[in-house]
Amino acid sequence: MFRSSIIAAAFMAAPAFAQEAITYDFEGSFGDASFAVENAIVNKGLVIDYTSHVGEMLNRTGEDVGSEEMLFTEADIFIFCSAVISRQVMEADPMNIVHCPYGIAVTDRDGVVQIMHRDYPDGPMQAVEDLLSEIVAEAGGT
Repeated sequence: MFRSSIIAAAFMAAPAFAQEAITYDFEGSFGDASFAVENAIVNKGLVIDYTSHVGEMLNRTGEDVGSEEMLFTEADIFIFCSAVISRQVMEADPMNIVHCPYGIAVTDRDGVVQIMHRDYPDGPMQAVEDLLSEIVAEAGGT
């Protein structure tokens, strides 16, 4: 019991830092942006493990949680990994496992379509950020 109290206190005392997102505008529809991101991921030889339909979930559950605000018209996150880059960053520091898998989000908010990904820490994780930036550039994010 004492140990769990210490752990809980440590988490409560630790500040919560939100990671910044790197966003790119997309000239076109949400569907076009999603298709372009999917193709760019596959063109890198990667496999999309899962597509999270976050926008649908938020729109469906808003009323249930007491909110009337529509955050996104549409929003999906494409989840994937790179064996080569993951091994590289985890050999540098096994704790980099917390950053895997990687995701690229496509959103439509009030007619503005954007593609985005996390801003990873400096150092070995820059290889992941570079990969994500390359994928977004291929998809047409500006």
